[in-house]
Amino acid sequence: MLTKLKNLFTNKGKILLTIAGPTAVGKTDLCLNLAKKYDAEIFSADSRQLYKELSIGTAKPSQEELESVKHHFINHISIHEEYNVGMYEREIDSALQHYFIEKNVGILSGGTGLYIKAALEGLDNFPDVDIQIKESYEKQYNEEGIKPLQASLLLKDPEYAEKVDLANSRRLIRALSVIDSSGQKFSSFLNQKKNKKLSFTPINCCLERPRDELYDRINKRVDQMIDQGLLEEARSVAKWQQLKSLQTVGYSELFKYFNDEINLHEAIELIKRNSRRYAKRQMTWFRNQGNWIFLNAGQDESAVQIIEDKIKSIPRN
Repeated sequence: MLTKLKNLFTNKGKILLTIAGPTAVGKTDLCLNLAKKYDAEIFSADSRQLYKELSIGTAKPSQEELESVKHHFINHISIHEEYNVGMYEREIDSALQHYFIEKNVGILSGGTGLYIKAALEGLDNFPDVDIQIKESYEKQYNEEGIKPLQASLLLKDPEYAEKVDLANSRRLIRALSVIDSSGQKFSSFLNQKKNKKLSFTPINCCLERPRDELYDRINKRVDQMIDQGLLEEARSVAKWQQLKSLQTVGYSELFKYFNDEINLHEAIELIKRNSRRYAKRQMTWFRNQGNWIFLNAGQDESAVQIIEDKIKSIPRN
C-alpha cells in the first residue's frame, strides 16, 4: 500500500489536506481514516486543544487516538503560558516545512478559522495600537462590563460587529483599539491580498451537517462531557479562572456555578447554548472565507473518495 501511495505522489509535490468544520461535526474520525490511508500526521488548528490542562471540555482526541496517529499542537502549552495566533503561524510554518522533507501528505484539522487562515494564507497586517487606548478599553470593560464595548463596535464598525463573537471581550477590545489608533475601521484591515508562499498544495475540505442534527450532537456531547468528569476538570483550574486561556465555553459557565452565580442545570444549559452559537459562527466563517470543498459529515467513505479524486487531479510537474 505504501509503495502505491508513494507512486501516487511522485511528481505531484506535497499535499496538505485541511479538514475543517464546526465543533462536534465529526472531524476526528475522518482525519484518523485519512492519516492511516496516506501515512500522514495530524496538525491541530484548534486554539483550545493546545492546552495541556484542558481535555474533556475541549473534546480532544482520546489517548488511544492520539497514540494511533501522531498529532501536533495538542497538549502543546500550559494555560499559564502566553500564546496567540501569530506565534501559531510561525510554529506551524516551521513544523510543516520540516515535516514535508520526509512526508508527502499532512492533515490540518480544527475549527479555529483564524488558525487555519494563518497556516494557509498568513495573517492580516494591522497597524500598531496605542497602549493607552487599549488600557482604557480594558479599564472600561473591568468597570462596566461588555455591553459598552459591544455598543461602541456596532457604532464604529458594524461590518465587523456582524462577524465577531460579541461575547469575546478580547476581540472587541482589540478591534476598538485598532479603530481608535488608526482612524480606520477594523474590517478594512481584513482579507488583504497576501503572497504567502506555500511548500505544499492545499486541499481544503469543510465538513457540514444539517443544523438540527449538529445541534443535537452538540447537546449530547456536552452531556457526555459532564459524565466524563468536566466538573472535576473545571474545578482543577478554577483558581486560575481569570487567565485568558480559561475564558472559553465549557469552563467559564462552570466557574459561574462554582461562584454561586447560577445553578448546575443553568450552567450546563449555558454550555450547550454557547456551544451551538459558537458552531453557528464557525460555519458562517467557513462559508465566507476561503475556497472549500464542502463534504457531508459522517459519510467518510464518500469523503475519502472525493479527496482521492482531487489528489489525482492535481497537475503533474
